[in-house]
Amino acid sequence: METAEHVRVVDTEGQLLAAAAEEAGVDAKVSTCPGWQVRDLVRHQGAVHRWAASHIAEGHTSRQPLESPDHLDGDELLAWFREGHGQLLDTLRGARPDVDCWAFLPAPSPLAFWARRQAHETTVHRVDAQSALTRVSRDEPDPITTEFGVDGIDELLTGFHARSRSKVRSDVPRVLRVRATDADVTWTVRITGEPPAAERGASAPADCEVAGPAARLYLALWNRLPFPDVTGDAALAALWRERSGI
Repeated sequence: METAEHVRVVDTEGQLLAAAAEEAGVDAKVSTCPGWQVRDLVRHQGAVHRWAASHIAEGHTSRQPLESPDHLDGDELLAWFREGHGQLLDTLRGARPDVDCWAFLPAPSPLAFWARRQAHETTVHRVDAQSALTRVSRDEPDPITTEFGVDGIDELLTGFHARSRSKVRSDVPRVLRVRATDADVTWTVRITGEPPAAERGASAPADCEVAGPAARLYLALWNRLPFPDVTGDAALAALWRERSGI
């Protein structure tokens, strides 16, 4: 996906998140994030939007602290979120393609990294916000396209969990296959005592395969939904769910 497409996702998903948060109310529990209320989610995502924008706009070449507005609540908090979301969009759209700033995953450029990362960050947390709505008003979250689901799986497996902070480890080497059934795309994830090593394709026999439509598989790998289908050693799928939290 191109940077402009990711920015459009940030725009749409941020608006959906704000609308769900307003409808649910800041006191509502976020079922996909045990222990969180909507106010915690909005504070977190709003802080991340400003944090991302500051790296781009101010050209920070090292990681800056993430500051949460614990003093804000209710309508004031939602207004603050919307303002920061708008600032992020303005920053992404107005930045030079060759802007130099800190990024923490491989990408064609820092701007491409931040647009992609904020698209997926905002989408996953939009799903969280919609989980706080009552079943009467919302039976399921708004849909995610197949293309975006594949992009998100790729970022999660080859980016996030390639970092040393990933807790998905196994004393006995195992291989997890991830298969997006509606996109004809597979990933092979080698799980050892080191950070998981993932690559596109079926490059090794798998101990376990998790499969399903890309969008559902994307949310399942982020622990927002159950895995659509598991074959082989289900204990390996359970290990992912237990240890992959970020």
